[in-house]
Amino acid sequence: MTVLLRLCHCYRRTGCKMELPGIAVAVWMFVCFCASVAGYPNGKVRGACTSMVPCHGGSPQLSPEHTITVNGTEFKPGDSIEVHLSGPDFEGFFIQARDAEHLDSPAVGSFVLADRRRSQLLTCGRTKNSAVSHTSKAKKEDIKVYWIAPGDAPKHVQFLATVVKKYRIFWVKIPGPIVSQPDVLSPTPPLHTTSEVMSTSQPVSYISKPFSALSCGIVKFCIRNPTNCDPGSASCFFLSFQQEETSVFIEMSGPSEGYLAFAFSHDQWMGGDDAYLCVNEDHRVHVSTARLKERSHPLLDSENALEDVSWRLADGVLQCSFRRNIHLPAYTGRFNLDTSYYIFLADGEVGEGGLIYKHGRQPLVTKGLYNVTGLPQDIGGSRAPRLIKAHGALMFVAWITTVSVGVIVARFFKPVWSHSFLLGKELWFQVHRMLMLTTVMLTSISFVLPFVYRGGWSHQAGFHPYLGCAVMALTIFQPLMAGFRPSRHAPRRQLFNWFHWSTGTTARILAVVTMFLGMDLPALDLPDPWDTYAMIGFVAWHVGTDVLLEIHSYCLIRKVEVIEDDRVQILQSLTSAEAEGHLFKQIVLTIYVCGNIVFLVAFLIAINQV
Repeated sequence: MTVLLRLCHCYRRTGCKMELPGIAVAVWMFVCFCASVAGYPNGKVRGACTSMVPCHGGSPQLSPEHTITVNGTEFKPGDSIEVHLSGPDFEGFFIQARDAEHLDSPAVGSFVLADRRRSQLLTCGRTKNSAVSHTSKAKKEDIKVYWIAPGDAPKHVQFLATVVKKYRIFWVKIPGPIVSQPDVLSPTPPLHTTSEVMSTSQPVSYISKPFSALSCGIVKFCIRNPTNCDPGSASCFFLSFQQEETSVFIEMSGPSEGYLAFAFSHDQWMGGDDAYLCVNEDHRVHVSTARLKERSHPLLDSENALEDVSWRLADGVLQCSFRRNIHLPAYTGRFNLDTSYYIFLADGEVGEGGLIYKHGRQPLVTKGLYNVTGLPQDIGGSRAPRLIKAHGALMFVAWITTVSVGVIVARFFKPVWSHSFLLGKELWFQVHRMLMLTTVMLTSISFVLPFVYRGGWSHQAGFHPYLGCAVMALTIFQPLMAGFRPSRHAPRRQLFNWFHWSTGTTARILAVVTMFLGMDLPALDLPDPWDTYAMIGFVAWHVGTDVLLEIHSYCLIRKVEVIEDDRVQILQSLTSAEAEGHLFKQIVLTIYVCGNIVFLVAFLIAINQV
């Protein structure tokens, strides 16, 4: 993975935004929050003018590997000084000159490039061309630029550089040589080094055993998924909060080789949230605070407000714990913990250098607002949004129950209910029409819900939305075509019957395939492999019932006495034979409907528990 230098103010929130399409090319976007600055591989990082801090989270390295050299020690206004940055391979850099006695002051002077392919000029504050950065992610070992002394230069000027070797490996404000105007005293020592200025790391200890859920609901506020699972198991996601005077001690664990994260939110949508991440990088865990901005990757903070950080990796389970104050007024973006929020819990993979990938499945979200410093509770959550749950439930009702029963009734119960009428029409026809119109209504409502949830088309759902659109089109086409049904003895009636049957059969096949695909999408993700076996069972149940009734009809036809010359008598005999088997068909229909309801209830329960 490429490591891109992103820089922002050290006293401000920072972060990165990353999109990972499901193709071989990865495009990384990085955003600095307060300064509204994005860090890109082209090095245009003007928001870094004050802090020179990479927005990668974590802390800088303490011992610089790179050096800055100059070709002189004195300057006069208008003079040019060659500045050379060199060392082991690095990908990003940022160079400035500052007042040596006030390193927090703005950049002074301007630069001239020696190699425009690898370096570029940036403007910091009101001083044009007062900083230099990289132009691409290509690795480099040295950079040469020229600094032009301004007319109002301070007496002593020091060159500073930030260098990024890998995403989590970087140095901030590497001190370079000091150049002075003639006949002035040396600057007052000491000058700050990288480790003195920027080290924000906290002492880290190691957790000796799995967390315990014994105090959940008593002194701890706990979230567990699955509900009531044991935090020591390899399938349990666990998050707990325990108030201790003015602070809260937080524990988080779950089956993850990459990262675990949770966030406080004012609603059940990503955006404007207070997030906390435990990231496994090369078998070491980094704990960071971050902010979620819309449906983007977390914006990691350069400062860390957490204390007593501990972690453990064992048997595929990632554990981390830390403490934070209930109120953190000095940290922008940190929520007060004595207020109610929705709580998100997510996991995902981590790339080379600690790059955070998008979570592979839907985050767990609490069903209501909770105050973690209030009454201790032991709750669960849901990984599927309510609109997506409703979408799945309505589709299951339509295509497992109403369509299937309607097709069976129309195909096999014409002779059985030929003398029964409802509202002036044959009973079989009214039942069939009612069930099919119900299917159209349920499918139409369900079809709209994902678009409402996503705010448009979903580009990450594979073939599911395309097949869903095809099913919706066929579902609407069927009743429209039925409205133009020819009379029973019309010449085109046979053609209509064929089109009506083929359209309905195609819609049912596509609907089953679409449900198969939808059950494993991240937004719903029913339990594997149960969902596959259950859907296969339903298909076998429907096909088996259809075949059974076909065999029964065939056997009845064989009993009919064949009279070659009297076609009317053949029809009468066939109708009589079919009617004789009506009790068997009604028993089969009753059993079939009960079986369908069992499958439907099983799927609805699974959806509710996701």
